Amino acid sequence: MSGSDAAAAICAQIAAVFSTSPATPTARTALVSELAAAASRGGRVFVHGVGREGLMMRALCMRLAHLGLPAHCVGDVTAPAASSGDLLLASAGPGVFSTVDAICGVARGAGARVVLLTARPEGDFPRRQADVVAHLPAQTMADDDEEETAAGESSPAKLPMGSLYEGAMFVLFEMVVMELARVLGQGPAQMRARHTNLE
Repeated sequence: MSGSDAAAAICAQIAAVFSTSPATPTARTALVSELAAAASRGGRVFVHGVGREGLMMRALCMRLAHLGLPAHCVGDVTAPAASSGDLLLASAGPGVFSTVDAICGVARGAGARVVLLTARPEGDFPRRQADVVAHLPAQTMADDDEEETAAGESSPAKLPMGSLYEGAMFVLFEMVVMELARVLGQGPAQMRARHTNLE
C-alpha cells in the first residue's frame, strides 16, 4: 500500500467515526455547549486523559488557552484547585481508567462539572462520574484486542492499538475549537496573539 493510499484509508476511518445518526447528540455539540457555558459563568477548564488520549487532551488545552479560556492540564504544577463553576473535561476511551475515575470524583466533590469523553458510554463508570457523557464512537485499544482475536490478524490499513479513537479526538477537538471561536467571537488574530512567544 502506497503512502497516499494508507493516508487516505486512515482519513476514511476517522471520517467514518463522525457519520453517526443526526438524531444522536454528538460529542462536538456536548463539548461546545459545556465549554461555552463555562466561559459565560467565568469558570476555569481542566483537562485530563492518560497515555495518547492525554496528549490529545493537552493539545485541546492549548487551543482553549488560545481562545482566551483559563485552561489547565490536570497534573501540571500550575493547575489551581477546581471549584464550583469550573469544568473538567476527561477522556476514558475504553470506558474506565482508575486514575480518571478518581480525578472525576475529586472534581465533582469540589463542585465542578464533569464531561467524560468515551467510546463506551454504556458502562457504570461514565454515568457515575460525569454530568455529561460525550460519545466518540471510535475503536480503542480494548476493541483492537477483540477485533484481532475475532479476525485472527489485524488489517494492514487499520490503525494499531486503538489509535482511531485518538485520531478522532484530534479531529473532534479541531471542530470544537473552530465552532467555539465563532461562539466566543474570537478571530484568528486574537488567538495568535495568545500563542506563546517563549519558544
